[in-house]
Amino acid sequence: MSSLNEVTARHPSSHPLTDDTVVDALGADLRAAGYTTDGVTELLGEDVHAALLRGVWWPAVAATAAEQRDGGAGESRLATVIRLFLLGSDEAEDVVAQAFPSAGVDALVAQGVLTRLDGGAIRASLDIRPHADETHDFLVVADQDAAMRPGPVARDHVLGIGGASMSLARAIIREPARRALDIGTGCGIQALHLNSHCEEIVATDTNERALALARATARLNGMSWDLRAGSMFQPVAGERFDLIVSNPPFVVGTGSQDYIYRDSGVVGDALCEQLIRELPAHLNPGGTAQILANWIIRDGADWRDRVRGWLDGTGLDAWVVQREAADPISYVSLWLSDAGEDEQAAARRGEQWLEWFDDNDIVAIGMGSITVRAPEAGEDREPDVVIEEITGAGEEVTGPEAQAFLARRRYLRETSDAELLDKRLSVAPVMLEEHSLPGADGWQQVGAAVRRPGGPAAVLGVDEVSRALLAGCRGQVPLQALIELLAGFHGVDADALAAAALPVVREAIGRGILYEADGELSGSVTSVRNG
Repeated sequence: MSSLNEVTARHPSSHPLTDDTVVDALGADLRAAGYTTDGVTELLGEDVHAALLRGVWWPAVAATAAEQRDGGAGESRLATVIRLFLLGSDEAEDVVAQAFPSAGVDALVAQGVLTRLDGGAIRASLDIRPHADETHDFLVVADQDAAMRPGPVARDHVLGIGGASMSLARAIIREPARRALDIGTGCGIQALHLNSHCEEIVATDTNERALALARATARLNGMSWDLRAGSMFQPVAGERFDLIVSNPPFVVGTGSQDYIYRDSGVVGDALCEQLIRELPAHLNPGGTAQILANWIIRDGADWRDRVRGWLDGTGLDAWVVQREAADPISYVSLWLSDAGEDEQAAARRGEQWLEWFDDNDIVAIGMGSITVRAPEAGEDREPDVVIEEITGAGEEVTGPEAQAFLARRRYLRETSDAELLDKRLSVAPVMLEEHSLPGADGWQQVGAAVRRPGGPAAVLGVDEVSRALLAGCRGQVPLQALIELLAGFHGVDADALAAAALPVVREAIGRGILYEADGELSGSVTSVRNG
């Protein structure tokens, strides 16, 4: 295990922003220029900013050129910063100097932030961009991706803010934690968000350049993380945490490591399996881990069995969600486009990759998230594992939904059928969806379901009796009384109806459709609504 100081001492030329004085001055200049998410949106305008986020650059180029030409000093400085770091343009040195009066162009060139080109123009060497959550504005330091600079990215390329990293950040349960671990921190985006609710943050990476950029990200935002070099749990051997998060190099492949940010150097999906299997030794009792993962799907096999095998013997409760299953060509194409290789090199690599998939009978790659929780101290029971596919738009796993899901599973484990019959239950805000087909006598209903909008897989098929039961759950009378009323109305035995209804009620509770009125689950319902 290496400390970051040892890392930068060995390779000072490959690690930018090692001078804290320059980092502080850079941060002061960027903030003085108004380089925040709101500041960028205001200068560009919402339509132009939205276009930029979609990869349409030219409106932003035109807007910033106009600000440089016609705006005041402040607007001109912000326009220059946007052109350098978000648009990748070359700028005149005197214009750049005006944008960085504290740091100075020479210092930023020396520290690897800017490059002085032949002819005197200045170009950004790093990707530094604003990022925000509900309450904070941040600055994130990473390497420029292939869209900003032609040619393949470097082997030690450090990814910036991407779809996967933001998906994980949105899924993290934001409960207060004393110690948190971020495995494969990259530019530090997960640690940045952990800072709001965790007292101590340890962040690791095998890529020493990533650790240097994560250190710069932390300092620019007034934070301090314990950054350590090493693979998987090696840098934290013997240590335990309340929360572990990871967006690891999960790409399924031959075991080569062409690019550190995506390739683990381990064959297939073995890295994700290893990560899951080693979690119990590093989670405190009741601790949580949330990771992104990819897994192999072989011809004729159920992907659930593969991931369930990773969890077997760990003793962890788990919620595994597959968001997508990509065919090999789509999967390989996605990762080849990220690297920026030329067409011939990409074609050769893609051909070899697809041959390996074919040789190993791999027909798809599953992509999703795994949320686990360690048992509490003294808790002795079988682990509660839910593995499901949720692909609907708007049904992404979020922190409030994950927290509520774990709370509901615990409630169901700890509440017997007899106890449940004594509970007063309420129905969450839901919609009844009815499905009909045209027939000889008009529309004929063929099915119905109750859906909680925005909830991952929060849908429950219902018949006439179960939807009447749900409609009656208003938190006023016990479930047993509702069942007896329905039994009397339909002329059936109340005990028999209860036996048939309880599995439906439990499923509805598990999906967040029903909850105990004024009980421990009512708070989780409020949390999900607000989240």
